Amino acid sequence: MNERINDKIEEIEKYLDNLSSYIPNNFDDYVNDIKTKDACEHCFEKIIEALADLAFLVINQEGWTAPKDDIDAFFVLSDKNMIPKNLAQKMKEAKTMRNFIAHQYGKVDDEMVFNSINGELVKDTEELLSAVKKKFS
Repeated sequence: MNERINDKIEEIEKYLDNLSSYIPNNFDDYVNDIKTKDACEHCFEKIIEALADLAFLVINQEGWTAPKDDIDAFFVLSDKNMIPKNLAQKMKEAKTMRNFIAHQYGKVDDEMVFNSINGELVKDTEELLSAVKKKFS
């Protein structure tokens, strides 16, 4: 496997481990502990950014045409049958949420973020990582 791709996968796995150590079992603990909430949001941002970086590394490695933005990178992977289209769509939504959190476009929906980091994010990230590992193993 390409060393840069492998390093990026390890980085993402580290962020997932960090997230799992921060996330509380219930929404009330999440929303009422600002340090926990901030740590979880920070991990969410890092994971999504690293996933976009990974998508671009794969695109470059394969010699595929690079998209204009991070969101479209996930659809390139889908168009090349590396990941399912519904996973690309989920990654697009996660990237949009990440941008909303990072740039503070408005009030963040804490419950939506909590639900995402407590379930969908980990599953979807692991699915994408599995596809990349399979491609380059």
